[in-house]
Amino acid sequence: MVRWEADGRERLAKAALELYSKQGFDETTVAEIAQSAGLTERTFFRHFADKREALFGGQDQFVQGFIDGVALAPHSASPFDVAATAVLVGSKPFTAERRPHSLQRQKILNAHSELRERELLKLAGLAHALASALIARDVGEPAASLAAESGVVVFRVSWDQWLAEGNTRSLVDLERDAFAELGTLVMVSRKP
Repeated sequence: MVRWEADGRERLAKAALELYSKQGFDETTVAEIAQSAGLTERTFFRHFADKREALFGGQDQFVQGFIDGVALAPHSASPFDVAATAVLVGSKPFTAERRPHSLQRQKILNAHSELRERELLKLAGLAHALASALIARDVGEPAASLAAESGVVVFRVSWDQWLAEGNTRSLVDLERDAFAELGTLVMVSRKP
């Protein structure tokens, strides 16, 4: 076994995804993941708290992409438009090249309620971080939370559409349409 590898975390995550897809999440052991990556169990636990975390690595980078989008929004933008900018910027890494990996991961999550719950917690953390970033821009409550939660809903709905069989559109294009649709729904609901 290799004692140390600079790309160990990525290799372990890739091995975990492949094994979970092949033989199932519950049936895969940490020892098998480490062996498949050419590393030790001890190395696995240096990178991940447990085998679930191999699917959820990079949470800080994920959230930071959205926070960067908040900073890029024009200062005069409405809270809703800031949230939209954050989601569009944060979603840019999810390109057509990443879609097969994302689809494989999503199938694993969909097969396990424990993993779906962890994914929902990840999205709740994203909403909290976005609301905090909006508050830092002097957006009051409840506007900050409403805008942040709306942005996360658009991300989640668009994500499902992006991974749907037969979809050929980008995640960002789907999100733009979803934000437009949400804006239309809000305007329609305001009419007497």
